[in-house]
Amino acid sequence: MQISDIPFGITDWSQIERTERNGESGVAHWRTMNFGSIRVRKVEYTAGYIADHWCVKGHILLCMEGELHTELADGRKFTLKPGMSYQVADNAEPHRSYTAVGAKLFIVD
Repeated sequence: MQISDIPFGITDWSQIERTERNGESGVAHWRTMNFGSIRVRKVEYTAGYIADHWCVKGHILLCMEGELHTELADGRKFTLKPGMSYQVADNAEPHRSYTAVGAKLFIVD
């Protein structure tokens, strides 16, 4: 990741418009900022959220609250609790996430 041409700034996430995306079940609420080619998001998954697709986008993802389960296409499964993160490159390992209890995430991609 190359970070360039972004002046110092502060983001008040409470002031960023919240969008809604339906999963296979449950809902994801996104607050998104774009800085050149870098997308930064604060995402909240409702309890019972299951992603409706396999994702191949690279991310650095931090679990801030709740619990997030991530499944890789090869069958491996991982659980993130608050303070844990994962990172994956673009087109490296297809993945999808779900949560029984809900989760709040901070994602850079």
